[in-house]
Amino acid sequence: METIILFVQLFATFFVIGLFTFGGGYAMLSLIQTQVVAAHGWLSEATFANIVAISQMTPGPIGVNCATYTGYEVLASNGAGHVMGILGSLTATVGIVLPSFIIVLLLVRFYRKFRHNSLFEGVMSGLRPAVIGLIGAAAIILVLKVTWEGFPLLSHAEIGVIEENFIDWKSWLLFGVALVVSFRFKPSPIWVIVAGGVCGLLLY
Repeated sequence: METIILFVQLFATFFVIGLFTFGGGYAMLSLIQTQVVAAHGWLSEATFANIVAISQMTPGPIGVNCATYTGYEVLASNGAGHVMGILGSLTATVGIVLPSFIIVLLLVRFYRKFRHNSLFEGVMSGLRPAVIGLIGAAAIILVLKVTWEGFPLLSHAEIGVIEENFIDWKSWLLFGVALVVSFRFKPSPIWVIVAGGVCGLLLY
């Protein structure tokens, strides 16, 4: 019974994330982290960071990949076993993809009619800054952990670095070099990931 409830919660959580996220996979990350780490406590900060890294390296949209790996980890780490972990992957993946599938089916016949409508264009323009904010939040939550003492935004906040993700000066060095190289030379993210993996093997 507990496993069935977990499946329902997993599907409902990712369905809501897929329903209310605009801007692609990176915009989803902050919402996924909020739900699976903060709200439900299914994963630790370090495990979620590892899932994000794996999702970036594997083919496919990062948001969907993240849902797939999260679904497996939630069920497998709960003692349900490998098979249930695979079903958890399927549940989370269907949950996050289904809202977009339904919405596109409903809107595709009306898009050509309304795409030049001033109200429609205004809504789309208003969503762009929100998407940028969500992507920025996704980057911040992998580095900083915020703990509110009392009601959020109306009380004191404790801000600290997630120690599981930055364990020593070498991890900070890798982060800094990757950040500078990405902004300065704009290489393919694949080469940054590969170089980071090689340097990690050499340093650790």
